[in-house]
Amino acid sequence: MKKQKHLMTQFLYEKIWTKVDDAEAIRLIDDEMKMGDGKGTLEYVKSATQNGKTITVGECRFRQE
Repeated sequence: MKKQKHLMTQFLYEKIWTKVDDAEAIRLIDDEMKMGDGKGTLEYVKSATQNGKTITVGECRFRQE
């Protein structure tokens, strides 16, 4: 059985990564992008971070645990 990865976030000025759920991640993305598609961007972030990449949206970074 494959362990489910958790989405982690960190603002550029922070040192600690924090687990976030989808609703919180969408809120953070919407805050950073203002007029973007938070849900669509979250899907991109999840797929791009599957292989260990870190994605930055505005001043917020995302990666998977």
